[in-house]
Amino acid sequence: MPSESEPEKAVHPEAVRQNIRGTSPWEATVGYSRAVRLGNVVHVAGTTATVNGEVVGVGDAYEQTRVVLGIIAGALSEAGATLEDVVRTRIFVTDISRWAEVGRAHGEVFGTIRPAATMVGVAALIDPQHLVEIEAEAILP
Repeated sequence: MPSESEPEKAVHPEAVRQNIRGTSPWEATVGYSRAVRLGNVVHVAGTTATVNGEVVGVGDAYEQTRVVLGIIAGALSEAGATLEDVVRTRIFVTDISRWAEVGRAHGEVFGTIRPAATMVGVAALIDPQHLVEIEAEAILP
């Protein structure tokens, strides 16, 4: 509990919430946004290589990761952030033995930014053609 001289660390109550829409066919059905900005924090939802309802890079984990990171960059931009503002990524892969392909694409984007990152193997994603899904969190200065 903060002392009387320390303010509570919370988002300012007057912060405006901005929901960022994407092109995922599941956003309306499931009830989520591609990204949400509240104050200076941007949360990007789990993102797959789905463009206009079609999976891109089928069978290619590196290409899917590249596409995912491009979609994330677009959502961040719409929220007023950049990839340089990303402090955290979570990477979900359906075949952990392909971690190097996914990691190479992630490293090409975040090699100098170096957000905290986690990569885990999962049994499946929403579409069997998806090999990777990534979440990101950004904090604007």
